[in-house]
Amino acid sequence: MADILGTIKEQLPRGTVKDTIFEGANIVVYTTDVSFFKSGESNIKEVVNSIKKRVELRADKSILMDKEHTEKKIREILPEEADITQIIFDPQRSTVVIEAKKPGLAIGRDGSLLKEVKNITMWTPKVQRSSAIKSKITDKIREVLYMDNNYRKKFLNSIGEKIYREWSPDKIEEWVRVTALGGGRQVGRSCFLLQTPNSRVLIDCGVDVSSNGRDQFPYLDAPEVDLSSIDAVILSHAHLDHSGLIPYLYKMGYKGPVYMTPPTRDIASLLALDFIGVAYKQAAQPLFKSRDIREMVKHSITLNYNEVTDITPDIRITMYNAGHTLGSAMIHFNIGNGLHNYLYSGDIKFGKSRTLEPAANFFPRLETLQLESTYGGKDCNYLPKKVSEDQLIEFVNEIIKDGGKVLLPELGTGHAQDKMLLLEESMRLGKIPKVPVYIDGMIWDINGVHTAYPDFLSNSIRSAIFSDNNPFISEIFKRVGSPAERKKVIEGGPCIIIATSGMLIGGASVEYLRNFADNAHNGLCLSCYQPPGGLGRQLQDGKIKEAKFNVDGKEELVPIKLKFLSIDGFSGHSSRNELMAFVSNINPKPRRIIINHGEQSRSIDLASSLHKSQRVETIVPRNLEAIRLR
Repeated sequence: MADILGTIKEQLPRGTVKDTIFEGANIVVYTTDVSFFKSGESNIKEVVNSIKKRVELRADKSILMDKEHTEKKIREILPEEADITQIIFDPQRSTVVIEAKKPGLAIGRDGSLLKEVKNITMWTPKVQRSSAIKSKITDKIREVLYMDNNYRKKFLNSIGEKIYREWSPDKIEEWVRVTALGGGRQVGRSCFLLQTPNSRVLIDCGVDVSSNGRDQFPYLDAPEVDLSSIDAVILSHAHLDHSGLIPYLYKMGYKGPVYMTPPTRDIASLLALDFIGVAYKQAAQPLFKSRDIREMVKHSITLNYNEVTDITPDIRITMYNAGHTLGSAMIHFNIGNGLHNYLYSGDIKFGKSRTLEPAANFFPRLETLQLESTYGGKDCNYLPKKVSEDQLIEFVNEIIKDGGKVLLPELGTGHAQDKMLLLEESMRLGKIPKVPVYIDGMIWDINGVHTAYPDFLSNSIRSAIFSDNNPFISEIFKRVGSPAERKKVIEGGPCIIIATSGMLIGGASVEYLRNFADNAHNGLCLSCYQPPGGLGRQLQDGKIKEAKFNVDGKEELVPIKLKFLSIDGFSGHSSRNELMAFVSNINPKPRRIIINHGEQSRSIDLASSLHKSQRVETIVPRNLEAIRLR
């Protein structure tokens, strides 16, 4: 495979190839031959069948129609009903991105309209869905990806050169090992190093927002961690305990790729920007700056579910739906020439939510499973979703009837959207009175990301969006976008507020709580994981009757009089029973299970139960422990 580009040139008709170049693991053939560009797909298919790699045929930029006439032709060919919102040209790669509110109409039956655009303009068109809710972060990301096209093209080619460099397993001893750099016997700062003789891959790189000092971060100073030797970073999902330190890697000099799904890229960028904002609000020096987030985006390679790609000469990955939050993925690693198959679960939900389908449980091959254990203890079987929803509806009705306000502190992605869908349906069906539902914090932007990627949502919500019944844009939802608007909500009448952070660690939710806490007519419902020692955990445990808040640098003591409800049935994590069911139903059965991402007692409890029920080796590594997989 060392000269794969030369092999491709030899297999195509003489004189038709101007250049061949890598785009990550994919290969692009550029031609100046107009006739071959229009009719050469059969030749390309023969090459694909021969080398078993993705190959795409594009026109060299010398034969492209000029941008002005191309845009005119696109608008002539595509129906007005497609509602084109933006056309972005990427001349370095001969592609044009068409953003449309109804991409299906832009594509046409069997891609007929895009084929027409391609044959007339020579540009290769790619269609993306426009967000139903304007998302500044999505717009900014797309700007970053296309503003420096030449760098992006060279970067992707360099990745391909590394992937296809000559490698033979016969020349070296084969082995695979994974080292816990964070997330071992704890929730937070998830980070693992996967190593083979040829490859070094970092899986997740998060921060523990509930800790202070050194305990916030993974052990990136471990002897085996050298950023210059890291071939790739893989991000399972956007939550800060998995993604929060990735921009810092680029600040420290990492220049390699980070693989993730498209929604994860957008949401991780948004959460990273918010992470900077929180640091400034706390008068602290942020770990990284916005330019480091831009570097993360510039070096991102996105994959859809079930899309297979090589990331190093001896590692191939596939991302599968994890059911945890929008774009969350379990990562399947196929290592070596059939040497070992390893599945990293990230955070999973093996149960249907309103927003997402349950986690996938069928894989082509599997020897080692690495499984989260956030709710892995015997005491972690929460109520069925329907019971939890009924509890919340009853609680909301009680508070609204008394003229109070309901505060729902939520994670920006996952929990918040599930609650929004429940409230929208409940008000539409008359189960709760119609009152304003205020959305504060980054949740509104993340809703925009949800509407931009409906293919990652549950079948029912996807169908609703496609049929113009998008629940995310219901009139009941009101955005809170400034301190003045927040003050009006606090001083106004009965309402429901969904605000970040879900763990009551900074953010708008803490300000609302400070203002609502001493009024017995108001209500607070917690449904997110609450870290030990935090305000939310203390409220859950009934340990405090008053809470301390920092107001303009001064400490303020507020009595806790509001009504309180804690519900765990909304969790985006699997319950104990769901984790056990996931392992029981996974196919094929793993030979070894590594347990991580859980408080120590819960991790050990789950490992013991799985060992007994599945007759399989289980391991609960501490941070800095390495496990040889093969």
